[in-house]
Amino acid sequence: MSVSTSAVATGLQRGDPGFRRISVGLFFAGFTTFALLYATQPLLPTLVDVFGVSPGAASLSVSVTTGGLAIAIIPASAVSERWGRRPVMLWSLLGAVVFGLAAAVAPSFGLLLVLRALEGVALAGLPAVGMAYLADEIDAGHLGGAMGLYIAGNSVGGFGGRIVVSAIGDLSGSWRAALGGIAVVSGLCLVVFWLVLPASRRFTPSPVAVRELAGEVVSHLRDPVLRRLFAIGLLLMGTFVCAYNFVAFRLLGPPFSLPDLIVGFVFVLYAAGTVTSTAAGRLSARWGTRTTVLVAAGVAALGAVAMLAPVLALVIGGLALLTVGFFAGHAVASAAVGRRATHGRAVASGMYLFSYYVGSSVGGTLGGVVFGAAGWSATVGFLVALLALAAVVVAGLRGAAARGEPAVSERRAPSLE
Repeated sequence: MSVSTSAVATGLQRGDPGFRRISVGLFFAGFTTFALLYATQPLLPTLVDVFGVSPGAASLSVSVTTGGLAIAIIPASAVSERWGRRPVMLWSLLGAVVFGLAAAVAPSFGLLLVLRALEGVALAGLPAVGMAYLADEIDAGHLGGAMGLYIAGNSVGGFGGRIVVSAIGDLSGSWRAALGGIAVVSGLCLVVFWLVLPASRRFTPSPVAVRELAGEVVSHLRDPVLRRLFAIGLLLMGTFVCAYNFVAFRLLGPPFSLPDLIVGFVFVLYAAGTVTSTAAGRLSARWGTRTTVLVAAGVAALGAVAMLAPVLALVIGGLALLTVGFFAGHAVASAAVGRRATHGRAVASGMYLFSYYVGSSVGGTLGGVVFGAAGWSATVGFLVALLALAAVVVAGLRGAAARGEPAVSERRAPSLE
């Protein structure tokens, strides 16, 4: 028995009734997820000063959240198979908002880390289920564009959330006010999501046995194409989070010595991902998964190298290129998972995002170790190494997988050299 059951209803295409509501609803969900998930990222220098911890220790306020999400994401995907996509997403965001408010009043750094970890666990019900919801409801030919818009919501939440946090923190002088403010904004986005997102049309909840879930996980792991897609998500996200975790220290210190509020506005570069994600989804239909992700990794690597320059314009421009490359690669790889997995899509999406957020935790933490031990130049070298590994992984895709086509049981799996 399949883990999920899809109805016979035709998938929605661009222009169909309901397509816009789904796109808008998931856009706000993506905004809320990234706004809460990385809320402490622009506050890392402040946390270093307030709690007297190292930059690497401060970065744990990001890593424990993404780590909690990674651990809980596959169980949350399984819960969505039993209780439905929309209810799980709603309760997930509600729990995350509550823990976000609690984190704002944490009396110690240790308790802040605990609450941020719980916030990540609560958020786990949204990312994988959102991707599975789109794969269920949207016609395969239009999935790339819809997934790109969802990820564009992630990018808007990324830069919008960080700007809100930075602005409130700078104007109030309180990191607590900053975290509380973004939690309130996220609560308003949750209300919009609840009002707009329609119930599933092509998915019927069904009981999920542990053995059946394990079977789906094993089945997906046996697919060499999915394994490579999971690895791509891990490496790209590790690169991205590491760059944004420590670029603030680079800009606050010499030779730039920028004010906190100005550094906070660096996160507006996420806006580049808003456009890039949607465009990359369309380009992948023409170029294929392999070529599009290779180009994306190359663009990101070029941006990372540019950030070595002691010139502010080159550092900002390099970060913009890295952002463009990351969002393009992630949009294409995540959509490819939805197309490739012809069964157990929520589980496949959960496995991709497990890898993705493990990459966030590991990349951010290891990047902190590198930054603390050897400085910014070594951190850039670490970024380039991760992107080179991603290029090697995606270069191995061949045949139908390289073109972004789904697996067909009657056809032998594409070779992976």
